[in-house]
Amino acid sequence: MADESPKPVHPDARNATSAMLKAYAHPLRRRIAKAVGARGHARAADIAADLGVPANSVSFHLRVLADADLIEEAPEHARDKRDRVWKAVEAAWNVGSPEHPVEDEVLGNALMASLVDEHFDMVRRVMRWAPDYVAGRNPAVHGTFSQRNLRLTEAEFREIEHRINDVIHEIADAHDPDDPDGRVWTLDIIGADDTI
Repeated sequence: MADESPKPVHPDARNATSAMLKAYAHPLRRRIAKAVGARGHARAADIAADLGVPANSVSFHLRVLADADLIEEAPEHARDKRDRVWKAVEAAWNVGSPEHPVEDEVLGNALMASLVDEHFDMVRRVMRWAPDYVAGRNPAVHGTFSQRNLRLTEAEFREIEHRINDVIHEIADAHDPDDPDGRVWTLDIIGADDTI
């Protein structure tokens, strides 16, 4: 009989360590990690300029993120041996699951609360922009809000998640990082069934 268990969305995802949770729970480090990911690779000075934060502070937080295996050095982009360039670690990671419970529940819950707050902040930004767009005063697309209701099994829902992630990776890999029209888009995909 075939295995009927749902295929994981990120089959290569790492389980979060306490060091990862602690590093990513810090709001400035989350901003730094996102800025590194958005740029593809960056130096401390690049991130400091992007975020308006002193470069020495950014350097410290970059090392903490690297020690937690959330970013890594990118020597292929360095100008010389002293030039420290960073890039995001490609592998996804999970805060926790029934198969691999979070090591530090309090820290895991604090991180999840912070991520939810950031999600709501993004929704508020979209909603501030949307009235001008839907009224025709601002034709530029700066956000979106869409919702679908589907009757699916858990395995079918997991398959949708898996396919969405495949499409995201395919498009991101095909993007030209030198395209002047490129912007950083934050994409939160959230799903909930009718039992919670």
